[in-house]
Amino acid sequence: MSAPRFTEEYLRHAVWPRFSRVLAREEIYLANHSLGRPPDRMAEDVRAALDVWYRDMEGAWQFWLQQQERFRELTATLVGAPRADCIVPKTSAGQGLRAVLNALPGKPRVATSDGEFDSLDFILRVYREQGRIDLDLAPWRELSIAGADLIVLSSVMFRTGEIVEDLPNIVHRAHVAGALVLLDVYHHVGALPLDLDALDVDFAVGGSYKYTRGGPGAGWLYVRPGLVETLRTLDTGWFSKQDAFSYARPDPPKYGRGGDAWLESTPPVLAPVQALAGLELTLELGVEGVRAHNLAQKSHLASLLAEQGVTVAGVGDAYGAFLTVVHPESGTIAKQLHEKGVKVDARGEYLRVCPDMLNSEAELERAARLIGAVVSKH
Repeated sequence: MSAPRFTEEYLRHAVWPRFSRVLAREEIYLANHSLGRPPDRMAEDVRAALDVWYRDMEGAWQFWLQQQERFRELTATLVGAPRADCIVPKTSAGQGLRAVLNALPGKPRVATSDGEFDSLDFILRVYREQGRIDLDLAPWRELSIAGADLIVLSSVMFRTGEIVEDLPNIVHRAHVAGALVLLDVYHHVGALPLDLDALDVDFAVGGSYKYTRGGPGAGWLYVRPGLVETLRTLDTGWFSKQDAFSYARPDPPKYGRGGDAWLESTPPVLAPVQALAGLELTLELGVEGVRAHNLAQKSHLASLLAEQGVTVAGVGDAYGAFLTVVHPESGTIAKQLHEKGVKVDARGEYLRVCPDMLNSEAELERAARLIGAVVSKH
């Protein structure tokens, strides 16, 4: 069966009823690139995970771990991981980055862009200040691979929405030079098709916070086959043991199989559960269809904004899911729009505006008028 065509009529009947709670809010939500809007079923899934705790107490662990494995399987399918165990649940991108840094020998040289999100940028700067790594920072188009042990780079830049050009070639050149590659794919997953196996990246960090609508805490680290079985991190815990619930203590320690050796201590059991409904919906609808609809929405909203005298960037397939308006007072503009019932956000001078399949044509028209009115006053 071919993927559904995302007309407003189709969405109104097949998709929007699954979001009745969040769509009842009296706000035009255009921060879909930030905290994604959850489906109604998310609350039902979390309630089921709590109910089994009340009912079964320690017996709930079987259910919770089954749900964690389901999270790994769905994520692996979505991002093109060759095996589910290559997906290691983490609470954040930063936790994933630290696990990788703490697996590298000696004092590695890390090359990264100055456009990385704070969760990675801050950690890298702290590791540098603590003498744990050497760090080279540069604009992503000027990133130098020579001499690096690890490249840390976003596939879609969080401020501008720019898609990093020629990513397969960057990964290939890094490998030829002897470097490992870690991609931040938070602004990629669920918004653009992704195949980590085909890209041949060594590591990736991502999560369900944004486009797959799973909220905070449902993050993950990808470790490619070959490394996931052999590289060991100091960020470990008893869940990374072989047969953790046997409570055996072999010396030297014995790790779990594959990616299970990258698990840590007792996991936050609700985070994977809250992500399941959004992951399943994304796979049901198909990322290609989601992307096509978003491209059309961005183009239309950009035209509506142009009629209001607002110039935007981000139209077309060289960008991720959101538009940007460059303005020195973007933070003030975002706050004033929120007061008028339009939720956008600002990162530095970039006002970020992201329509998605839950936004109606009428909402986009109204939002364009309000954005135009506020921007014109600055």
